[in-house]
Amino acid sequence: MASVAVRNIISSYKESEIVIFGSKVATQIYSSFDGVSKVVVDESKSAKNRWFWLYRKCKELGKFDLAISFRRQYSTRFLLFFLNAKDKFRYKRLDERSTHQVKRYNDFASFALKKDLRLGDLALPFEPKEYEKKALGLNPGAAYGSAKRWYPKEFAKVAKALSSRYDIYIFGSQNEKEQAIEIENYLKEANVLNVKNLAGKTDIKSLCEHIGGLSLFITNDSGPLHIGAAYKVKTIAIFGPTIPLETNGWNNPFEKIVKLDLPCQPCMKRVCPLKHHDCMKQIKADYVLEKVSELDEKSAKI
Repeated sequence: MASVAVRNIISSYKESEIVIFGSKVATQIYSSFDGVSKVVVDESKSAKNRWFWLYRKCKELGKFDLAISFRRQYSTRFLLFFLNAKDKFRYKRLDERSTHQVKRYNDFASFALKKDLRLGDLALPFEPKEYEKKALGLNPGAAYGSAKRWYPKEFAKVAKALSSRYDIYIFGSQNEKEQAIEIENYLKEANVLNVKNLAGKTDIKSLCEHIGGLSLFITNDSGPLHIGAAYKVKTIAIFGPTIPLETNGWNNPFEKIVKLDLPCQPCMKRVCPLKHHDCMKQIKADYVLEKVSELDEKSAKI
């Protein structure tokens, strides 16, 4: 979701040396942006002493005119403190009213650069995959926590109902393989064989390529949701404890949000604090299939 702001920053300093520092996933995305001079992967979490690793990396990187971070963690504060830069900006919300995170990031970049940066579409530099048949993607994971995850059995029911129209692809990280295998097993038990489980088998580039070529994507509120939005994939976005206005697919006219209206929503918690998880448990496959039909009708008109 920071890609709009990052692209605007790079465009504002075309003659400058741009260094990207971040996680392996983030750097895989931004290293392919035009104008990026250098990429440094943050490996501090795997170091014997995280803080010494960050300190030493700051000294190795040298001098900067401007340093901008889109993260608010203590490690970011530590990094910016020791980084040799004339001006430093650590992400903060400039408006506490509910608004989309893409806009928040871009507003922050505008504040740091003292410019009015344009709000455009999400940007990913990878070409979508061409599937032999219409492809349905399922994303049952959510790194934020279990509260954001819809149930594998319900994902499988939806996939089974649509399996005659689509080949089915299941996505997820190494940590989400359990949910993906559960869906795969449900489908095999129902004699649905046109399914491929890619959980734990993709890097960020191939994940983007696969999602970008989908005909339909059913996903929790998670990182892959925003990959789909970047390619304007027809998407069913399932929300539980979080706020769609803030993290739905940015500028994706082919998105349909599935969300209940319970008194406990939104709690914004990683794990259901009431232990019942009704915001996800009460969403059934039939309801999602209704939304798929509505999305089909909407996309046919656009």
